[in-house]
Amino acid sequence: MAEVEDTFIRLNKEQAKVRGKIIDRIELSSDLELFEITVAFQDKTTLTFIIETCLVAFPVLADWIDGEEKLLKRYKPVHSKVPRT
Repeated sequence: MAEVEDTFIRLNKEQAKVRGKIIDRIELSSDLELFEITVAFQDKTTLTFIIETCLVAFPVLADWIDGEEKLLKRYKPVHSKVPRT
């Protein structure tokens, strides 16, 4: 089991304005196009984390003639495009 410390999200100075607020509820939303975590505070404000999924492929060309993998070429990783909002 992970240490409790590992689950904390470090907030930058702008996000730190939520320090000291009392949490009312935490909502997790997921549908085909949007994943988000919303922290709702008792003062009726919210802090929402929109989660962007990403895919990275690491192409490798290999020779298997002798039954063992012989690396011929390693290509640059291919990253999916993540729109910034």
